[in-house]
Amino acid sequence: MTSSDASSVPPRTPADRVALILATGFGAGYGPVAPGTWGSIPGLVAFWGLDRIGAWAPVAGTALAAAIGVWAASRAERLFGQKDPGRVVIDEVAGQMLTLLFLPAKPLVLLAGFLLFRVLDVLKPWPARRLEALPGGSGIMADDLMVGVYANLILHALALWRPAWLGLA
Repeated sequence: MTSSDASSVPPRTPADRVALILATGFGAGYGPVAPGTWGSIPGLVAFWGLDRIGAWAPVAGTALAAAIGVWAASRAERLFGQKDPGRVVIDEVAGQMLTLLFLPAKPLVLLAGFLLFRVLDVLKPWPARRLEALPGGSGIMADDLMVGVYANLILHALALWRPAWLGLA
């Protein structure tokens, strides 16, 4: 089955449909170019919304996105018939949310977090690239979660070193 054939394969069950909706970031993964960049946007929106609820809501949301992401990405990978299909962006959603944890959802923080996560996701510093080799949804999710940890640490260092750059001073 080629990747073009895989995109036309209809989901077989309601669970398949749910998995594809989640795995593609509610359709963001079907963006015209750079699906990972499109996939980071729902992560930003989710973080911003959860931050409005309370301090621990983004933590719970990130953990939920990561856990559900493994299941949804595994199932989508099978449905699309290819390893780590570009349309699967739940990993970017969870990684983007992880990037912003324990930081205020202020415009400059969100922008810096978005840009930093995207750059690091493309570069995939060690061990992120190696984590892609894990099987199924675990490999799809693990590298972006590792990149999210790196981006989060860099943002926290920047917030301490130059808070004005993030609109925190």
